[in-house]
Amino acid sequence: MRNLFCVKDKVVIITGATGVLGSAMAEHFGDQGAKVVLLARKKEAGENLAEKIRSAGGEALYLQSDVMDREKLEKNYQDIMAKYGRIDVLINCAGGNMPGATIPPDKSIFDLNIDDFRTVVDLNLFGSVIPTMVFAKAMVNQKTGSIINVSSESALRPLTRVAGYGSAKAAITNFTKYMCGEMALKYGDGIRVNAIAPGFFLTEQNRTLLTNPDGSYTERANQIIAHTPFRRFGEPDELVGTLQWLASDASKFVSGTLIVIDGGFDAFCL
Repeated sequence: MRNLFCVKDKVVIITGATGVLGSAMAEHFGDQGAKVVLLARKKEAGENLAEKIRSAGGEALYLQSDVMDREKLEKNYQDIMAKYGRIDVLINCAGGNMPGATIPPDKSIFDLNIDDFRTVVDLNLFGSVIPTMVFAKAMVNQKTGSIINVSSESALRPLTRVAGYGSAKAAITNFTKYMCGEMALKYGDGIRVNAIAPGFFLTEQNRTLLTNPDGSYTERANQIIAHTPFRRFGEPDELVGTLQWLASDASKFVSGTLIVIDGGFDAFCL
């Protein structure tokens, strides 16, 4: 019997692969028999993750990269094509935030650091647009492929504080829907573009915002959990089932969608 969800031997690129969420994605696809390409700036962390996947019986290749550097990405593309000859899945997971692009309770819009705001928008938006421009070329030649962008809960609701990040992720959602039509109309129905919108997961980027030094939750964390019907934060491996569906033939007629993975946060109001 055919397994529609099979990703065995698919070449899966993950940007921002050494982060908490990216690492969980990489380990999952390695476990599922995919050929995982890890793109990240931190060489030691990337090589360690690749070795971890290989030691568990998977196949992984780490390439030092920078999603804002098209020249470096083009070199990554050449290396990937030389080794595997194809690219089946691109997961645009790289992103981040900066304090100056946020508006804490004791500040206002007039205190926003516009340079930090611009940096956050560039990283989260262009950090997905540029890799798509580079790696989707293989999909066009193959007539098949799946691009998965990582948006955010903040793209759906203008969450307090994260002004720059929320604006960039809203743009990612729009870009995803635009690219659905762009790729299908010009290059055929074999290329799909979708996005996931994770709710609240503890990562290295938000840990100090959501937890105190003793590990207890901050006031903001408690507010988030109060607005989440599941009454907890998500676990990184709770993203991977949706990703596998989007990467596989099980979602062959799915494109231009934003799939929310948030324990009910977006559907709930106190």
